[in-house]
Order: sequence, then structure tokens, then C-alpha cells
Amino acid sequence: MARRKSKKKQQQESANAIGGLIIFGGIGFSYFAKSIAVGVVAVILGIIVFALISYSINQARINKLRRSGIAEIDKMTGDQFEHYLGQLFHLQGYNATVTQAQGDYGADLVLNKDGKRIVVQAKRYSKNVGLKAVQEVYGAIAHYKASAGWVVTNSRYTPQARTLARSNNVRLVDREELVEMILRVKESRK
Repeated sequence: MARRKSKKKQQQESANAIGGLIIFGGIGFSYFAKSIAVGVVAVILGIIVFALISYSINQARINKLRRSGIAEIDKMTGDQFEHYLGQLFHLQGYNATVTQAQGDYGADLVLNKDGKRIVVQAKRYSKNVGLKAVQEVYGAIAHYKASAGWVVTNSRYTPQARTLARSNNVRLVDREELVEMILRVKESRK
């Protein structure tokens, strides 16, 4: 199964394609106009437009991250992150319970909504989250009699963690999805 490209990667690829079209269009324009000077001007204008588009995309991404508050999350302790997620899920209609810090049996939060129970392993990391988090939440599903297990991080996942999660039906919420979730909650509260 192919992995879906992130919005950031899709936007960068689109900007690169536009840049390439502009440059080649300028070269083609110079050929048809029979003037190298016109072609050079077209290429320069194309490069300027491409730079402005790239700058705009980057600024939009920076503003989105700033609005989400992900930089503050990156500074939290693990316990603070667990409580933050509890509040975030509560605002989405879940009955969220943060488990005890020690002996949590692989779940940092237990979510209940619409008769379904979900166990969540929270990982506030500065590096990629590996297999262990997926294994822990998968083990917690049976213990807490849950219907699903999620791992939520402010970071990203290793390829091995993604493979194991896919084969065990564990949902992985990475940095990009967490930012989107935060922004949706903030927007719904306006």
C-alpha cells in the first residue's frame, strides 16, 4: 500500500513543477520570439514568480504551525502532553481519562465515545517514534477492553512503526495530523 504524501510535500512538488514550467516556458518563448533577450527576461520573471510562490507557501506553513501551538507542545513534559491530549480529545466529544503515570499497561489515555473505547499511547518526542509505542498500545487494547489503539506524537514515526501499526490496525497520529486536529478544534470553538 502506498503512503499518502503530506500536504507540505504536495505543495513543494507543485511549486517545483510550476517553477520548471516557468523556466522552460521562458526558454520556449525566446525560441518562438526569436530573441534571446526576451527569453532571458521571461526566465527572470519566471524565477521571481516561482520565488514568490515558494515564499508564500512557506509563510502559510509557518503561520499554520504558529496558530496550532505545536512549538509549545514540543517544550512540554510527557505528563503535560498526556493531559493536553486529554483536553484536546475532550473538546472533540470524547470522555478522556489520563491513566496513572506508572503501571499504565501501555495506555496513557482511555477515550470513550459512542460506545467505543480507544486506548492512546502519547509520545512527546524530539525524534521519530519506533516500534515500542505500537507494541505498547496494541497490548493495552486487550487489557482495557478497547476496540482500537492509537499512538499520538508531536513527531513522526519510523518506517518499522508504520508497518507494524498497519498490520495490527493501530492508528498513528503524527505531527502533521496533530497540528490539523488542533486547528480544527480551535476553529470549532470560535
